[in-house]
Amino acid sequence: MPQSMLPCFAILPKEAFSFQPIIDNPLGSLFTLLMLVLLQAVLGFDNLLYISIESKRAPEDKQQYVRRLGIGIAIVLRIVLLFVILSLLEYVQEPLFHFKIPGLSNEHDTSGAFTLHSLISLAGGAFILYTAVKEIHHLIAVDHPEHDVEGGGKKSVGAVIFWIVLMNLVFSFDSILSAMALTHDFWIMATAIVISGVLMIVLADTVSAFLKKNRLYEVLGLFILFIVGILLISEGGHLAHLHLFGYIVEPMAKSTFYFVIAVLVLVDIVQGRYQKKLQAMNEAKATHAA
Repeated sequence: MPQSMLPCFAILPKEAFSFQPIIDNPLGSLFTLLMLVLLQAVLGFDNLLYISIESKRAPEDKQQYVRRLGIGIAIVLRIVLLFVILSLLEYVQEPLFHFKIPGLSNEHDTSGAFTLHSLISLAGGAFILYTAVKEIHHLIAVDHPEHDVEGGGKKSVGAVIFWIVLMNLVFSFDSILSAMALTHDFWIMATAIVISGVLMIVLADTVSAFLKKNRLYEVLGLFILFIVGILLISEGGHLAHLHLFGYIVEPMAKSTFYFVIAVLVLVDIVQGRYQKKLQAMNEAKATHAA
């Protein structure tokens, strides 16, 4: 979430948000709704990637089912989470506990003040890092990665749905708090959540099918997921005002995040074309030698 948005909602009291539909300016409300749907789509990219990768853990004939049901449940829970955040905004932003570990000097102390938001970001980021590293190791370690789902990584339908819903809620924190910077109307935000959720259900099948047909891009997706984990951890540390040995934990800017993704995609495309060129050259040499 862009850090410039934080002051927009962090200082607003609960009374600033409305649970009654605001229809004074229909055209303005429609424009805000479109902006929120676009925002949800941009911030939901990493969530969509996680859903596509996690759904592979389910039996193949149930993968579409777990994606759609998981996202469907998450849509309902996102609206509930939105209501809870608006009702308890001051508690979400208030520190739950503080800690301080003295260093060699006052300038090298390790300290922090953890809020509910920061704890969710840190835990979600750590889990995504673990998932990405585990999947990357699995792809390298197995002899036949095309059969990885049938291996030890297989999960039950219920387990896959649980993790899809849970991580969807983790990702939704940023999108909800960012949405609060654009509007104070609960119903506009809830409508945007429903529309973006339906779009996610449609796109999840497309992304999953693409990764299944293009296995090389699965590695790229896992490394993007790895960066998403770092993004969430850095944001959680920033929200907790975390100091490690005197150094402030700064959040990764969204511009930096998308720039890194663009570089990874570009490198992957160039690498793939170069490998095809080398393969064609080797085949030509083998044919000529024969």
